Order: sequence, then C-alpha cells, then structure tokens
Amino acid sequence: MPKKLATYLLVLSMMVVGFSLLAEAQQTIKVGIINSQEILEKSIEGKKAIAQLEERNRKNQQDLSKLDEQIRQLETKLNTQQLTMTQEAILSLSADLERKRTERQRMAEDANRDMQELQQRLFLKIQSEVMPVIAKLGQEKGIDLILDLRASGVLYFNPAIDLTDEVIKRYDAGKSAK
Repeated sequence: MPKKLATYLLVLSMMVVGFSLLAEAQQTIKVGIINSQEILEKSIEGKKAIAQLEERNRKNQQDLSKLDEQIRQLETKLNTQQLTMTQEAILSLSADLERKRTERQRMAEDANRDMQELQQRLFLKIQSEVMPVIAKLGQEKGIDLILDLRASGVLYFNPAIDLTDEVIKRYDAGKSAK
C-alpha cells in the first residue's frame, strides 16, 4: 500500500509540474481582424478601382446593346419582308443575322474575360499595396495574427480587434502622400 501511494504521489506531482510548465510555455496570442471587402469599398484606391470597373462594364453593356439592336433590326426585317424577298435574299439576311449573333456572343465572352482580368489586376495591385500597411500595423500593435474576415470563416469576433478602419486610414494617407 505505501508503495502504491508513493507511485500515485509521484505521478500526481509530475502531472502538476508538467501542467505548470505547459501553462508557462503558453503565451497569449494577440489576434486582429481586417475586412478586405470593406477596405476595397471604402479606401480611395478601392473606390477608384470600383469606378474603373463600373465604367468598363457600362461601356461593354453599351456595345452589346448596339449589337442587340442590330440583331433586332435584322430579325424584324427578316420577319416582315420574308414574303416579298427572294430565297437568295432570305439566305443572305439569315447568314447576316447568324454572324451578328455569333459576334455578340463572342463580344460578351471577351468582355466578361476582360472584366475578370481587369478586376483581378486592380484587386491584386491594391492587395499588394495594403499588405505592408497591415504588416506594419500588426508589428506596431504587437499582433501575432491578423485574419481577413472575408476569407477566414470567422463567425464571431470582438469588434475591438477589428483593424479595418485603421488600415484604410493608413493606406489612404500613404497614397495621398505620394
């Protein structure tokens, strides 16, 4: 019995020492949160990028609308004048209509691809400019980990650790100083 008690006390004391060492080894990790979508929407450069994308999209839509109108005119002509046209004229008009439809489809695909490329290029530029601002802010505040709210899957956080407004302020100040 005394041998079991001694073994039990030895194991218990080792566990207490182990837990106390583990507690000392753990340090508090400071975490910050940023919202990249909000930075994009509220920063000066982000607003410029969004405006540029909206302008490009508006131009693309105008170009597509012009083609749509040309297609409608050809369809109307084909439908209303079909009875008075020769077979050759009908075939020619049908071929023109098919070419316009193909042109419109290609234009829409090209415009979509161009928009995606422009968006990616603009957003990557902003991201590369914001990252040093975030890193510097994290170093100044002694933060160990900064998560992007949009990409991290965070479901809840204390608003006190949100650095987004400070990042926007510093980013805008850095861009206006140049």
